[in-house]
Amino acid sequence: MFEVYGTPGVDIYVSPSMERARERADTRRWHFDTGLEIIVVMNSPSNDLNDSHVQISYHSSHEPLPLAYAVLYLTCVDIALDCDRNCEGRQSRSFVDKRDWVWGPGGYGAILLVNCDRDDLNCYNQDNCDRHVHCLRDLEDMSVMVLRTQGPAALFDDHKLILHTSSYDAKWARVFHACGPKDSCEAYRHVLGRDKVSYEVPRFHGDEEHFFVEGLSFPDASFTGLVSFHVTLLDDSNEDFSESPIFTDTVVFRVAPWIMTPSTLPPLEVYVCRVRNNKGFVDAVAELARKAGCKLTICPQNENRNDRWIQDEMELGYVQAPHKTFPVVFDSPRNGELQDFPYKRILGPDFGYVTREPQDSSVSGLDSFGNLEVSPPVVANGKEYPLGRILIGGNLPGSSGRRVTQVVRDFLYAQRVQPPVELFVDWLAVGHVDEFLSFVPAPDEKGFRMLLASPSACFKLFQEKQKWGHGGALLFKGVVGDKPVNTISINQVLSNASLISYNKSVQSCIDWNREVLKRELGLTERDIIDIPQLFKTERRKAVAFFPDLGLTWGWAGWSRVSTHRSPPPRAKQHATVERPRALETDDPMLIWYFSALNLSGSVFSSVKWA
Repeated sequence: MFEVYGTPGVDIYVSPSMERARERADTRRWHFDTGLEIIVVMNSPSNDLNDSHVQISYHSSHEPLPLAYAVLYLTCVDIALDCDRNCEGRQSRSFVDKRDWVWGPGGYGAILLVNCDRDDLNCYNQDNCDRHVHCLRDLEDMSVMVLRTQGPAALFDDHKLILHTSSYDAKWARVFHACGPKDSCEAYRHVLGRDKVSYEVPRFHGDEEHFFVEGLSFPDASFTGLVSFHVTLLDDSNEDFSESPIFTDTVVFRVAPWIMTPSTLPPLEVYVCRVRNNKGFVDAVAELARKAGCKLTICPQNENRNDRWIQDEMELGYVQAPHKTFPVVFDSPRNGELQDFPYKRILGPDFGYVTREPQDSSVSGLDSFGNLEVSPPVVANGKEYPLGRILIGGNLPGSSGRRVTQVVRDFLYAQRVQPPVELFVDWLAVGHVDEFLSFVPAPDEKGFRMLLASPSACFKLFQEKQKWGHGGALLFKGVVGDKPVNTISINQVLSNASLISYNKSVQSCIDWNREVLKRELGLTERDIIDIPQLFKTERRKAVAFFPDLGLTWGWAGWSRVSTHRSPPPRAKQHATVERPRALETDDPMLIWYFSALNLSGSVFSSVKWA
């Protein structure tokens, strides 16, 4: 039998077996049984080496005095690797398993930003492209990790603290150690990341050492977004043995995803290209931006080289952590004449950049970002999507045809927070989802309506006008440009059997997408507004007969639709469209047709939403 006692501050428990709960050890004598365990707990770190101990006395049932004693001397040291696990903007020591990262409102886990902006304007590359901190502002984009140690300093004369990660995780994050004055860039030493997987931590600041962690890459097909860091206490006191690990603490970060913003949010900044003969268009956009109270950025002709399709070149999103949020431009693999604009003009302080390009030549028109949209927040099939769902276009399931290139698809799916919905767009010549759908805000519980192109609605509208005696009304009347434009009457449209037959086929393609959108976004017919639209065929693919929804955008309660051609200055003529009741607000919502062909050749602009 035996008795066991500890000095003050040492709690001792005995667990007789796996089946029985542990008990305090000082209540009685114990028999030596198979499976018995003695559990020692210290309540606070030691002040000195070996300042506590546990004593075990061995007894015989025939002798009143102990037969022998054993003493175990204890030194307690508290070692913790801490980070902001509860998304509170501070390093937390709350009791959660730091080795886990849990999604959801009740979840926990630290967040890491990809440091993909360029805070130092004297540098050409993004901040995470080298191993140096070039300006102190760069630290604001990093997550703080703190190593805390409490215990006698003499312990570390023959013990080491090693900060380490796996060679796999080292590819996705980089760690800097604050080794000197906080106001000096040179004080931040690169210690982990890429080819560095371990670091012996010197105790520059006694009980706390601060580290700054930056993400190097967004989640992707080969990267889940999780990165782990560990600190291990090694015993190096015995010269005859190699270092032996005593304790390891672990924290897990998740790299924050790239998040798209829906067009139903208020705009913050508008990007537009100035090309040949589009001064009027740029001036009109500038006036709209002024009324909406948002910034206007104009890409000059010498930079865009008459490539006006800025919405196809890039998509604007953001990244967010408890300590920092900043916008990130996603540069498409389209690579037209605008290919340098996102990197050279948008990348900067607190404005990040990301791109994905295939190794081969598999890029098609579907890889332009007119084929990349996002819905407002929705609930579908009992599941909430508070950030909405990404919409991309491709071909029908199981069929051959054009699809978004694999590297872009992999990137979008890997972000996880806006699970993509794939629509059928291969029937379109250009092949973009924004050619037949758009979202606008609505002042009700739903918060938005989806605008969907509808040849059926267009024919119905024309038939009504014909019935009212307006069949001779001309489309494109008074519209001129560099070339004469042929007019066509409502009667001619309604008597064109080929056009009607073709648009029935188009309507079936749109209806297929309609059902997918209703199912995947949780929409009802009340949430959808059919916009009159016709298409014509070119090389067995559909193109817009007149301006489609790809030329629509909404600012601060106003929805704009641009025409392909501008009317002559003396006789501006435009179509008027009845305002849908579902969109009525105190401020009028106007669907306004204004010109683009003579003014700009395109209405395409890109908007950074709040």
